[in-house]
Amino acid sequence: MESQVSRKPFKPLPYLLILPTAVFVAVFTVWPVLLSVYQSFFRQRMNIAKFREPSWIGLGNYIDLFQDPYFIKVIGNTLKYIVGTVPISIILGFLFALLVNRKVKGVGFFRLAFFHPMVLPMVSAATIWMFLFTPDYGLFNTAMRFLGYSGPENWTGNPGLALLSVIIVAIWKNSGYYMIFYLAGLQNLPGDVFEAAALDGANGWQVLWKITFPLLRRTTLFISTVAFIDAFRTIDHIYVLTAGGPSRGSTVLLFELWSQRFEYQDIGVSAAITVIFVVVLLAFTITNFLISERKEA
Repeated sequence: MESQVSRKPFKPLPYLLILPTAVFVAVFTVWPVLLSVYQSFFRQRMNIAKFREPSWIGLGNYIDLFQDPYFIKVIGNTLKYIVGTVPISIILGFLFALLVNRKVKGVGFFRLAFFHPMVLPMVSAATIWMFLFTPDYGLFNTAMRFLGYSGPENWTGNPGLALLSVIIVAIWKNSGYYMIFYLAGLQNLPGDVFEAAALDGANGWQVLWKITFPLLRRTTLFISTVAFIDAFRTIDHIYVLTAGGPSRGSTVLLFELWSQRFEYQDIGVSAAITVIFVVVLLAFTITNFLISERKEA
């Protein structure tokens, strides 16, 4: 007996619904990345007459970058910035969420207080912190005088402290933002699980470590991905606080990309940095997703 396969009629509506998003992604994401890959194989500098026309050099831009000690320093600064901001911001966001996930009077005020830094534009936040980091009368130095420190330390002008200053501002700015995601996750956890744990005599630490945190694994995956990408997108407050200095002491990858493209007008090198940028972010996102899926299985 021959089986007849019935073909479903073609429905164009789903494709029409995703068409605007597909066009947007193709024009503003896929095409710029492909163009950057292509341009990264050429030498082209718009501020030098003899290099204005692109000339093929293959992997020359990549080789020059990884042989440049300043670029290696930029990569080191980026890694320090990520290690200094991402874990601390996520941990603080989780702790803030635990603190404000209570039905007590006035808790809304504390939620707003923790989230308020995220509402401020990064440039405004950096301007506020410029006053805090100011020598002589800045809040940091004023507070340190109570601990016996007397010198006017220039936080943003010191090569050893400039990157730390940028990290402090980023943590202050982002922790409340991650708190909102954790708070939403906490408020959607099943209550019967915690009731069963209480009946079994589990203490607060056991509930937190064995129940709450594992149930928030998906939330943590999302937040860690967002935090990692945000760390790579840092440029605004660096430009205001330190302008990448002194001596590139606070220059990270995106700021170096901006400098190469708009200050030095080096299209080839900036395109190569863009490709490195995309590859690193893509590798992290895929790895993070695969690790999470493996744990779920």
